[in-house]
Amino acid sequence: MTILITGVAGFIGSNLADALIGQTGISIIGIDNFDDFYPRSIKQENLAGLLTRSNFRFIEGDIRDTAAIDSIFQDNKIDIVIHLAAKAGVRPSMENPLNYISSNVEGTTNLLESMRRHGVNKMVFASSSSVYGENEKIPFSETDAIDRIISIYAATKLSGEKITKVYHDVYGFSIVNLRFFTVYGERQRPDLAIHKFFKSILSGEPITVYGDGSTSRDYTYVKDIVSGIIASKNYVLQHDHCYEVMNLGNNDPVKLSDLISHIEQVTGRKARLEHKPIPTGDVPRTYADISKAQQLLGYSPTTHIGEGLRAFFTWYEQTQLTKSK
Repeated sequence: MTILITGVAGFIGSNLADALIGQTGISIIGIDNFDDFYPRSIKQENLAGLLTRSNFRFIEGDIRDTAAIDSIFQDNKIDIVIHLAAKAGVRPSMENPLNYISSNVEGTTNLLESMRRHGVNKMVFASSSSVYGENEKIPFSETDAIDRIISIYAATKLSGEKITKVYHDVYGFSIVNLRFFTVYGERQRPDLAIHKFFKSILSGEPITVYGDGSTSRDYTYVKDIVSGIIASKNYVLQHDHCYEVMNLGNNDPVKLSDLISHIEQVTGRKARLEHKPIPTGDVPRTYADISKAQQLLGYSPTTHIGEGLRAFFTWYEQTQLTKSK
């Protein structure tokens, strides 16, 4: 079986590829454009172990490049696509909306069109909990009305869900859309809160807290997310002409103030806080109802926030602190 993973050099993509590459009978083709949202060297480090594997092939390319994507399907028999590539970040999307629409909407459509032309019709698509926006009903369920999005990033992810639905309805694609809830863990992007908080507290710098600390997120450990993606891959392969939207979260939201307390406990250091207004596009809370994923995928996140933060800290000490010495 050959799996195409887009965004393979990123945080989630590289962790997923690492988990899949050792499975019998699986070959992975990974594509990534080394987007300059954060340093290329970080993604190269993510790929280092994978590049030593004979059943892994890496292609540097952009999902918006029709010729490059077509050549992958022309030269390889792809069984399923796991589409993780996207221009990331809620706050930056408000500053450069056209770039996000180009990458996340046009890029996704270009990928689907290439799949259609070459007879590949199975996909797992990475959506986001941001599509729930300022949803007041908790926990967030896949049946909730999606009419209160407040960021361009969320709009692009919701657009991706709608576009994949058309490819299911019109062309018979089998697709699972996964709404990820605040993923953290080893290799987390340096712009994300947990990574920034550890860096700040360990260097003695203040932590920027947006709001009064009462906002909350359903922080989900990356290995739990990876298990959900793999289960979704299996589900799509086993069910022809399926279309599902599912939450992948931890079903256990954590207040920002409590998250900082957990990080203080893990590091043994006291944080200095610098409060700022909540930026445009940030939602007050996320909270996943994961009953659908539990039922259809057997999805069962097992990592408590304290355990996940300790694992992240171990990785951070071993890889990031050594660079600064």
